[in-house]
Amino acid sequence: MGTSDEEIDRLLGKLTPRARALLLDGATTWRTRAEPALGLRELMMSDGPAGVRGEAWDERDTSVLLPSASALAATWDEDLVESLGGVLAAEARRKGVDVLLAPTLNLHRSPLGGRHFECFSEDPELTGRVGAALVRGVQAHGVAATAKHYVANDSETDRLTVDVRVDERTLREVYLAPFEAAVAAGVRLVMAGYNAVDGTTMTASDLLTGPLKGEWGFDGVVVSDWGAVRTTVDTARAGLDLAMPGPDSPWGEALARAVADGLVPEAVVDDKVRRLLRLAAWVGALGEGEAPGGGGAREACGSGGAREVPEGGGSREVPGGGGSREVPGGGGARAGDPHPPVPRPTVAPEGRALARRAVAAGSVLLANRGVLPLDPGGLRTVAVIGAHAARTRTQGGGSAGVFPREEVSVLDGIRDALRGHARVVHVPGPRPDGPAPPLDHDACTDPRSGRPGVLLRMLDADGRELYAERRRGGRLLEPRLVPGAHTVEISARLRPRTAGRWTLGVAGFGRMSLALDGRPLLAGDFPPPTDDPAVVHVNPPAQYAEADLAVGQDALLVARRELAPGTGRATVVSAAPPAPDAAASLADAARAAAAADAAIVVVGTTEHGECEGYDRTALTLGSTQDALVRAVAAGNPRTVAVVNSGGPVELPWRDAVGAVLLAWFPGQEGGGGVADVLFGHTEPGGRLPTTWPAVLADAPVTRTGPADGRLPYDEGLHIGHRGWLRHGRTPAYWFGHGLGYTGWAYEELTVPPQARAGDDLPVRVRVRNTGARVGREVVQVYLARPGSAVERPVRWFAGYTAVRARPGETVTATVRVPARALRHWCVEERAWHTEEGPWRVLAGRSAGEVPLVADLEVRGPGTG
Repeated sequence: MGTSDEEIDRLLGKLTPRARALLLDGATTWRTRAEPALGLRELMMSDGPAGVRGEAWDERDTSVLLPSASALAATWDEDLVESLGGVLAAEARRKGVDVLLAPTLNLHRSPLGGRHFECFSEDPELTGRVGAALVRGVQAHGVAATAKHYVANDSETDRLTVDVRVDERTLREVYLAPFEAAVAAGVRLVMAGYNAVDGTTMTASDLLTGPLKGEWGFDGVVVSDWGAVRTTVDTARAGLDLAMPGPDSPWGEALARAVADGLVPEAVVDDKVRRLLRLAAWVGALGEGEAPGGGGAREACGSGGAREVPEGGGSREVPGGGGSREVPGGGGARAGDPHPPVPRPTVAPEGRALARRAVAAGSVLLANRGVLPLDPGGLRTVAVIGAHAARTRTQGGGSAGVFPREEVSVLDGIRDALRGHARVVHVPGPRPDGPAPPLDHDACTDPRSGRPGVLLRMLDADGRELYAERRRGGRLLEPRLVPGAHTVEISARLRPRTAGRWTLGVAGFGRMSLALDGRPLLAGDFPPPTDDPAVVHVNPPAQYAEADLAVGQDALLVARRELAPGTGRATVVSAAPPAPDAAASLADAARAAAAADAAIVVVGTTEHGECEGYDRTALTLGSTQDALVRAVAAGNPRTVAVVNSGGPVELPWRDAVGAVLLAWFPGQEGGGGVADVLFGHTEPGGRLPTTWPAVLADAPVTRTGPADGRLPYDEGLHIGHRGWLRHGRTPAYWFGHGLGYTGWAYEELTVPPQARAGDDLPVRVRVRNTGARVGREVVQVYLARPGSAVERPVRWFAGYTAVRARPGETVTATVRVPARALRHWCVEERAWHTEEGPWRVLAGRSAGEVPLVADLEVRGPGTG
């Protein structure tokens, strides 16, 4: 059917005002409401910055896992990012997902931001360009993308209630800019965040109408973050169009009554419904079996049930009859269904190959003292050291998490690359600081079947079994609900390989207990300290106990937690053997390094170090990991340190090792991609999208927590490299920094002698490959305005392009600096202006290395 405005109005006319209002909240956690009178089916949504999970948190429903968003931004390759968007779209279509809740366009304002891995960059221009590329890639295949979290939602501390205080110019030039770029790219949805800006919560903010819908002309749907709508009238009168999740949101029947009472104009609701219908038509969800005739009295159907987690969890249990019930609709097994979901096919081989290519393209070679690339033909023994080598962290924590079918660790990748060339020796070293990991299938068995994994049982109030199933591991965020469900039980037969005092834990909220061989270890009531859904439903804290275990003596571990309103149902059982002696572990690592031709030590952040719902309090990797790198480097000068993190960490040993390679959270193909770089099959293509401090105290912005509910952005325009330049400080590594396997000389910068305000600026940079192999260089352009009449950064990023050249070859990079890079927001006139007069153009390899400088004169008309 057609999707013209006239056709949308015809469909709108088939519904009563009440029916229209009822369309504007969710039918379930992840689905919008259907309306048969219009031939409108449900739209399914899914989290997805690094992979498309679908509706269920179930490890049997696997997804392709791409590198983290920070790694994608590090590629500085929009064509590649667009192609990766196509991989996500293919995954979404495979899972029946219409709307992907990505990309995240918030900025790396402070290195302590807990969700760095899910955001692209510290810079609005780079974030906007990379984000727009992902939007284009996803939407080219008929899946709608969502720009989130609008706006100034840049840290996790008190994120549900924080009131960000930011001046209008900074808001316009820095934090709104990436969203404007996404709108220009045609993004179909924008998600309003939890936070407030200047006293008004985003779901009720005027910023949803202007500039978003007014000045920028956004004609898509503004959806709330999950659970961010807390009131009815003010949010409905604002620019918000869809309240998620459902069906128990503050909209629904309350909105219908507000319309009937004249508190919310019908015209406002009609605009929201038109936007929803346009979206549905675009994804192919409208016009399927439209009911004939008027149908005006038909109401949008909502199913009974529950709401649940923002952007990530599942269906909240709703008390009823002595147990809980599950929201009908959505993925996975339904209440009472004895059959678990059937795993879907894995990603196509071309998707895996592209994911592996992306790992190398985003890996940043921070330092290299002639060690990389390693020549496999010249190696007999390679020592691979560190716990992260064998259990590489492939993704960050929180609602964006997915379950990859398989993950290639750095150790696996190195072994595959050196098979037939060299012997690979792995030494784990000291155990990194951090909590005990969830039970894994290789460490325990289901006590009923004897197969690897755990036994999940759902019990009624009298302890009778309602259903049981074997699951792969101990992290179960959505145990399937059935009528009468009262208690979640997870049991596992531990098979210790190490004797001594083990740390055992259970995570969740409410009444919980943990027993070993029938002996109680802990019991108590643990109420949630927050209603943050990422904490309640995805990353609940654990309660721990200790017990002695012996090798060769299996032990039955049983964890239970009762279901209660407001506590979620996520249940995680963990176990950790006694930590090995740190001194002995360091000595083992040093001996292995000294005996090898080269050593590769892998260090990184731990499970709760970078996670939604929490900001970091430090940037250290911990004393044990730092000591490990130093010990390995002392044992072998050909030591490569591989850093496995989603955001900045302190690297106090960076000058002691032969090379430092930043692998980020590299996704499921991480080990293969890292090996491609280590052994020279591929050049490391990454450049830092964020400035890395040597120590946290040097960073210009370190405050992420509010005081009295308010978080002032006092630094204004000066975040990231702008802040470092303003304070005259030198970081460990600048924004834009990254080495390849060749050298480059910057020879000439050419700019027009004059430019007209409002026009893009063509900049030409001549560079020469001074090394011995073909290479790729990211040529960066920065601007400065000496003597400006308005406050400005010392210099700021304005554009880039990448070039390739053979050894000795000279090439000219053409960088088109957009007119927006020269403009500033005039608060008094509420308009964009471009200053006339002298400007300075700088070109180089990073924000701190700009050897080429040229002057530019900008003339009329004076407004951009």
